[in-house]
Amino acid sequence: MSEAAAPEDLWSRVEPLLARVERPARYIDREWGAVVRPIAAYRVALMYPDAYEVGMANQALQVLAGRLSTLPGVAVERVFVPWTDMAAALRQADVPLFTLESCVPVASCDLLGVTLPYELTYTNVLEALDLARIPLRASDRREGDPLVVAGGPSVHNPEPMAPFFDAMLIGDGEDAVIELVDTHRAVTGRGGSRSEVLQALAEVSGVYVPSLYERAKGGLRPRAGAPARVRRRVVADLSAYESPICPVVPYADVVHDRVTVEVLRGCSRGCRFCQAGMVYRPVRERRADDVVRDAIASLRCTGYEEVSLTSLSTADHSQLEEVLRRLTRRLEGTGIAISVPSLRVDSFTLSLARLLGEGRKSGLTFAPEAGSQRLRDVINKNVTEDELLATTRAAFASGWRRVKLYFMLGLPTETDEDVTAIGGLVARVMQAAREATPKDERGAVRVAVSVSTFVPKAHTPFQWAGQLPTAEVLRRQRVLRDSMPRKGVEFSWHDAEVSFLEAVLARGDRRVADGIEAAWRSGAVFDAWTERFSLSRWHEAFAAVGIEPSAIAFEPFEPGATLPWAHIDSGLAEPFLLLEWERAQAGHTTPDCTFESCTGCGVCGALGADIVLAGGERHG
Repeated sequence: MSEAAAPEDLWSRVEPLLARVERPARYIDREWGAVVRPIAAYRVALMYPDAYEVGMANQALQVLAGRLSTLPGVAVERVFVPWTDMAAALRQADVPLFTLESCVPVASCDLLGVTLPYELTYTNVLEALDLARIPLRASDRREGDPLVVAGGPSVHNPEPMAPFFDAMLIGDGEDAVIELVDTHRAVTGRGGSRSEVLQALAEVSGVYVPSLYERAKGGLRPRAGAPARVRRRVVADLSAYESPICPVVPYADVVHDRVTVEVLRGCSRGCRFCQAGMVYRPVRERRADDVVRDAIASLRCTGYEEVSLTSLSTADHSQLEEVLRRLTRRLEGTGIAISVPSLRVDSFTLSLARLLGEGRKSGLTFAPEAGSQRLRDVINKNVTEDELLATTRAAFASGWRRVKLYFMLGLPTETDEDVTAIGGLVARVMQAAREATPKDERGAVRVAVSVSTFVPKAHTPFQWAGQLPTAEVLRRQRVLRDSMPRKGVEFSWHDAEVSFLEAVLARGDRRVADGIEAAWRSGAVFDAWTERFSLSRWHEAFAAVGIEPSAIAFEPFEPGATLPWAHIDSGLAEPFLLLEWERAQAGHTTPDCTFESCTGCGVCGALGADIVLAGGERHG
């Protein structure tokens, strides 16, 4: 551990800055549920690379903090990226980035763990490292600097951020973070060097050490001791670990300000564009008893008035109706809402609508993704228009007055007919909603429509596709806007320029890191915030380091080419993904990957995990 100022000394320098910044509650700690361990042999700082109000909604940080806190002598503290006003104040006052719980310099911690949730947070990581006075590049760090480790969804193509991390954890972290910390402590405890630590970490399953790989013809080549491919970690039984039941309750409003309880992990549906649905296979459920217990305990501990049952596809949980019946009974008369995000149209039954409708109603969200059945078949979205309309009628007949629909533009094989089909489908959903609503309430019926732009992602059947050129995306947005019904419809779409940058960062190799650093040095930070985003700044940064971003985003990969993420083993065999890519272009669907109707594709078998379902039966 590097030398650090005493906590009280650093706080005395931080506190005067709070009167000069907006939302000082982002930086003051002592919220309900915060745990402070001022004396610890090993200190971990866990960082979400965005502002406090965004990071506090991240469930993974709570889970990992809970797991690490079980280790003796380990303190776990939170770090978020200061907003631009606080960052300027810290630099002007010569104050380093600090942890919330103990207000110690981040650079004095033994390990800095960073979640990479989304490509547009990449420059935020560099901003935090610079504010913490930790060298940006792993190659520039020395003995005494914290070990900087990444995890999260975006590490499935680790290369654009690889030079900035000592190690990157691929897959589920519950077991892996324990092994990673134990390895670090063991090597340093016997006097091992930083390079010896990295060599030892490369032997931990699921840990990728970028410095042990070098560019070579045909991709990256591992050095001695590093595996040719890094296998994703998979937690087989979610019920083996306690869910956080006393999460920190922030002083200020945050995104998703409610209790969240994970009910399952993974998705059986196989949407061909969806990275999360692919890389988090197979499906693993938590038992109904555990879900109900943790939901009630968390509500009691926090005082929240809403509990969200979260997953990629919550309605697919085999015991969801039992969970809802039990929660509804326990929460009757309290005014507490139960929300179920990520609903599948074909899983939203009439009985489910009635159960959800008994308490205070939260929003309903469905994702048809495409307006035409032809394109839904291409993307393997096994949902029909009749199912969507029937679901809408059931929901509005049960008392809902607003539904949100997600669609995507620029999917492979999309035509203008597919685009205008979105407007037609929305009109029919609105009509079905109004027909199912009493006449005196029809004025309250609303359909919110959000349209994103397709971004090809690693380890999906669409990883070989290029993104649609930005000018064409803008044209199709105009076509869609003209076809969208006006009355009762709230229509929004994602910025095409933001989606373009996301594609560059999602598909790039290690050379893109130079562009990320150049963009940060020119002022790119908080790019996911509309008011902060500037594509021209990124274009100038890429030009300065000799990168052509359009080629990265728009040009498809040839099947058989070595992809930038080829050394990462997500558990999905390339022949399976390639077959799905071919089936997509032919407009063929693939049955959902359920345990009862296994098609022998080898996906679950390739994972090599012994899976425990909620009912107790085993699959693996």
